[in-house]
Amino acid sequence: MKYMLIMRADDSGVEAYQNIPFEQVIEAMGKYNESMLKAGVMIGGEGLTDAEEGFVVDFSGEAPLITDGPYGETKELFNGFWIIEVSTREEAAEWAKRAPLGPGAYLEVRRVTELSDFPEDNEWIQKEAGWREENERRAQS
Repeated sequence: MKYMLIMRADDSGVEAYQNIPFEQVIEAMGKYNESMLKAGVMIGGEGLTDAEEGFVVDFSGEAPLITDGPYGETKELFNGFWIIEVSTREEAAEWAKRAPLGPGAYLEVRRVTELSDFPEDNEWIQKEAGWREENERRAQS
């Protein structure tokens, strides 16, 4: 099963992060990433730039509306993520608890859906399965 670990923080967590030397943050994250890679559970993960650099596309009107960041409250934003593949929900929780985060920070952990979660007889699910197989073949050649 794949899980996404989504990094979030409240205002106190953002402030605490700003008081830690950047090299210390990078070292802690690097060690955490290394442990997951060596264990064979980390599929991917990235940090995100500040919300000021982002934007939101709102589909609630007649036409999509783009709003530049920052947007939302601090607690609604996320700062980065990891995708891990583990055997159980409990294993995902164990890896999440090891993240080098401090007070004011938290991880939202969500299972990533897979094709097997959807009806196999659906035309679009079958097409997507074919596209994924084709992409894997291309990546291997």
